Amino acid sequence: MRIIPFPTRRAIWLAVLSLAIALAGGRPLCSQAQPLVVANTALSSPAGRWKTIDDKTGKVKSIVTIRKMNGELDGTIETLFNPPVPHPTCYLCSGAMKDRPLVGLQILWGLKKNGSQWSGGQVLDPETGKIYRASLALEDGGKKLRLHGYIGIPLLGRTQYWSRAE
Repeated sequence: MRIIPFPTRRAIWLAVLSLAIALAGGRPLCSQAQPLVVANTALSSPAGRWKTIDDKTGKVKSIVTIRKMNGELDGTIETLFNPPVPHPTCYLCSGAMKDRPLVGLQILWGLKKNGSQWSGGQVLDPETGKIYRASLALEDGGKKLRLHGYIGIPLLGRTQYWSRAE
């Protein structure tokens, strides 16, 4: 039978003191302890608000809200900055999207997670009314979004970079 010694007051005091120092200074309790790393789930998913940037001027054009529903991503225009006309509509769109207001218009849909990116969906360019295949991926620790729209094969397309709206 092994006898476990009862800790002395000094040993208890040192343990409490080292715990208080560790909590106050953010240092591990002992040299073998590993720091606790908590993943920021808000930055590991494209869900959220994104600033779209005008390719020609470099200025923010709009805020797009991306949501994850049933394992798929979709995105709608939340806000427009400096539109060319008041209350613009998608007059070049066809079908059900024809002449719908741009604010509230769904421009991304059907994107599914595929490894480190989301693909298999579509993106609407409201300036031309055209719909393209789309893929997107997060960059810069989730602060930037790379959206690639294309026809046929991904080599024939255009890439835009959006930044996360704070």
